[in-house]
Amino acid sequence: MLDALHRELSARASYLENQEIETIYLGGGTPSMLSADELQRLLDVVFKNFRMTSTPEITLEANPDDLTYFKILELKRTPINRLSIGVQSFRDEDLQWMNRAHTSTQADYAVKCAQDRGFDNITIDLIYSVPGLSAQAWQHNIEKALDLEVQHISAYSLTIEPKTVLGNQWAKGELHPAPDEVSEEQFRVLRQMLLRAGFEHYEVSNFCRPGMHSRHNSSYWKGAHYLGVGPSAHSFNGSSRQWNVANNAKYISGITTGTPSFEIEQLSDTMRFNEYLMTGLRTQWGIDLSHIKQEFGIDLLQREQTQLESFMQQGLLIEAENHIRLTESGLLRADRIASDLFIVES
Repeated sequence: MLDALHRELSARASYLENQEIETIYLGGGTPSMLSADELQRLLDVVFKNFRMTSTPEITLEANPDDLTYFKILELKRTPINRLSIGVQSFRDEDLQWMNRAHTSTQADYAVKCAQDRGFDNITIDLIYSVPGLSAQAWQHNIEKALDLEVQHISAYSLTIEPKTVLGNQWAKGELHPAPDEVSEEQFRVLRQMLLRAGFEHYEVSNFCRPGMHSRHNSSYWKGAHYLGVGPSAHSFNGSSRQWNVANNAKYISGITTGTPSFEIEQLSDTMRFNEYLMTGLRTQWGIDLSHIKQEFGIDLLQREQTQLESFMQQGLLIEAENHIRLTESGLLRADRIASDLFIVES
């Protein structure tokens, strides 16, 4: 797999047309299982084949149980300067229910050990809307995250995908997801507590200390071009999107024989417009009406006057400084609001 990743990086060195690379994200799957030497060799291939900024943000996704004392020492010797630690919860009962391999003690240790070894840009994930998660327990989770003084917190409502263990339990009536009103209340509590603690709410699911935005994720939301390598990895060059085959064996075979397996989707102006709405509305910056007029030739205020006025009257949207942004209530319905403003291709 690592050899295939090296080969793909070298083969696709021209994909981004010599643009300066500002972020690298090692994630999806479990990259923290790799040794520091393996990670270093992978990064060496990136630095050899691409033009890098002098201070790139290099993030490693890591499971808490992988972050031992010695592993963190090794990682500190690599260019990795940001850790994304999949905490999910500081309650063992939640972790067991989610079939996570780590414990709350391991999660706490991983964050503190990384901080002690000099990592000063750490993000953790939290999950809410977990069945049985009381309001008090959710507040405790948030308080624990704040006590650890991490720079960034991503929080997601539990989603149940079909053909998974949880999906099968749900289909059989063995699992009952939290009601929407519970999920919305936990989101409001999360937002209030983190804002009160000095965090910025810069995207629906993401909060950070001032100046500590995820540069990588922010690039996605702002429509930057990116290259993804590995099974299932997506790439975007402004006019098309492509993604590699998901099967590991087929991916390795294709790369090794020089016949990589991937699909390409050419993006129409309508698709690009809809994606801009979807991603832009999820951020604190909102959507830029001048950009829409210049890039797509659309006067959104005129074209969607009735719909926009309705959303504003409902307290879901605000217009200011030629931008449209979601209110707190609007953030809870971001995807629906965006879809109501989409252009439907005939």
